[in-house]
Amino acid sequence: MAKTRVLVEFGIGTSLRREDYTQAAARALKDALWHNSINMAELFDFQKDSMLIDAKIGVANPQAVDVEELLKIFPYGQPSITVEEGGLNVSSARRDGHTVIANAAIIVSFDMEKA
Repeated sequence: MAKTRVLVEFGIGTSLRREDYTQAAARALKDALWHNSINMAELFDFQKDSMLIDAKIGVANPQAVDVEELLKIFPYGQPSITVEEGGLNVSSARRDGHTVIANAAIIVSFDMEKA
């Protein structure tokens, strides 16, 4: 397979009060996905399901992210998600706890091998 990267998008998401890392990650993915309306598959005359999607999420507590829940966000393609340490936890000034900030990078590729 000749996996060829054709697009990278970035997003940011937060969980303001609940300290929900999955919610923040989901919002970051959606921010990246809906930031554009590029019809990449059609440009290369591929089916949307042939999109190879590698998503990277950065949060301060990677173990707290439910990857299976995040996979449900992608409407098509072949997504894979990795979660690593990153993002931010910002202390709240008026209550105990913190705001969770997640970063996302979505890399779209296709198998460009000639038949």
